[in-house]
Amino acid sequence: MDEPEQYGDGEPRHGPEPEVGGGFLVVFGRQLKALRERAGVERPDFGARMGYSPSSIAAFEQGKRIPPPRFIDLADELLDAGGALRAGKEEVARAQYPAFFRDAAKLEAKAVELHVYDTLLINGLLQTPEYAEAVFQVRRPLLDADTVAQRVAARLERQAIFDRVPMPTISFVIEEAVLRRPTGGWDVWRGQLEHILLFGQRRNVEIQVMPNERTEHPSLAGPFTLIETEEGRRIAYVEVQRHSRLYTERKSVRELEEQYGLLRAQALTPTESLDFTEKLLGER
Repeated sequence: MDEPEQYGDGEPRHGPEPEVGGGFLVVFGRQLKALRERAGVERPDFGARMGYSPSSIAAFEQGKRIPPPRFIDLADELLDAGGALRAGKEEVARAQYPAFFRDAAKLEAKAVELHVYDTLLINGLLQTPEYAEAVFQVRRPLLDADTVAQRVAARLERQAIFDRVPMPTISFVIEEAVLRRPTGGWDVWRGQLEHILLFGQRRNVEIQVMPNERTEHPSLAGPFTLIETEEGRRIAYVEVQRHSRLYTERKSVRELEEQYGLLRAQALTPTESLDFTEKLLGER
């Protein structure tokens, strides 16, 4: 697994994605297997006590699937691991994501404010399971079935941020063309737009649509996310073609903040945006 770089002023992050079964997950899986065998527990019996099938236990031990936090806690206790498995829980959680997104995912999960501009897809924080699966199914090069399932689960897990206490402030500006694109087919598209309407009702969420007809546009360079941490740090995340950058230098972040402010000013209001989304649904 690639080691995460320190946050810098826009230095490129990771390149090609590692395989899901690589690196830390393989090491963790071997440790899990060694502890199980040390405890004298056969895989079927261990699976039964953990609530998982033997094949799932095998996938965890081989680094092909990512064990959830509750599994790790219970396994540590049942195998009398003395905290050895728990110690790797945070790194296992990071392995849910492609290498280029891991640092941003960690910041996102603890953010007090998130402001997101999307130009190509509905943001992962707003995606339905069906839409997310469609996105990963069509990626090139193709991802195997286990990787698709793991990536979908990780993407949906990120949405826990909406229910966090205290509630973070979250806003989205979405290009109209993104809402019109029937990713995954019309049934998936309909479910996704209905999902957006539900999220738009949340008190800590504002969703705005940037109309195609705007003759001026302040941010044609692509999507980005603005993050504010509990400590008051402001960070910008920019991603393209599996490469990403985290900007921390104030000048770079301020430039994107200015763009986002103009985007919100030129986009439809949150109420108008939900009305527009409902109107799109009525056209099909």
